[in-house]
Amino acid sequence: MDLFQKKLGAVIDVELLGDKWHTGILVDAGQDILVIYNGERYIYIPSFHILNVSLNTKKSSTDFSALTEKPINSDKISYRKILMNAKGIFSEIYVSGFQPIHGYITHIMTNYFEFYSPVYKTMFIPLIHLKWLIPYNDYHTPYLLDKKFFPVNPSDLPLSRTFEEQMKKLEGKIVVFDLGRSPSKIGLLKEIDTNIVHMITAEGMTFYTNIQHIKSVHSPSM
Repeated sequence: MDLFQKKLGAVIDVELLGDKWHTGILVDAGQDILVIYNGERYIYIPSFHILNVSLNTKKSSTDFSALTEKPINSDKISYRKILMNAKGIFSEIYVSGFQPIHGYITHIMTNYFEFYSPVYKTMFIPLIHLKWLIPYNDYHTPYLLDKKFFPVNPSDLPLSRTFEEQMKKLEGKIVVFDLGRSPSKIGLLKEIDTNIVHMITAEGMTFYTNIQHIKSVHSPSM
C-alpha cells in the first residue's frame, strides 16, 4: 500500500468490515497493513478487513498526545513480520463479536496463529480473521498481575502447518468457535470433511459449518 506512504502523519479514519472504525495518525504503512496512533496506543490493522480510508478534516495531529515509542519496531513492515515481532508481548486483538481478546501470540504458522489468553487459554486464530492488533508496552501485564504469578502455558497439543490440519486434531473434543457467540458454536467437533465442520451441540443438534468462516477456536481440553 505505497499510496499511504504519501499520507504518513495525516489523521485518517479507517472503516472496517462489520461497522468498526478507528481514527488516528497514520504512522506507518506496509503492503498489507496500516499502523495508526490514536493518542494512547498504536493500532496495527491488516488490510483484509479495511473497507475505506479517508482523511479526517476535523482533527489534526496536534489533537493527539505526543507519539510514544512504538511497542513493535520494524524497518519495513508487513502483517506477518508484525505478528512475529509481537510474539511474547501482551496484546489486545479483535477477531469477532463485541469484545477484544487479551493475551500473547505464542506461535505463527502458515495461515493461523496460536494465542494464549488468561481467560480462554490456548486459542487458534486464522490469519485472515484478525481485524486489528494493539500491543501494550513491555511493563504491562494482564489485569496488572505480577509477571511471576502469570505463567504463559500454551497447550502441549502439537501444532500443524495449517489451520485446517490443526482443526483435525480437535476431532472428538468439545470446542468453542468465535468465543461461543451462539449455541451453534459450542459443542462436540465430530469430524471435518473437505473443510466442512460437523458439530453436535449440547442439545444434540447438528450443524455443518464452513471452516473458512471460523474466526477462532478454543477447547477446554487444551
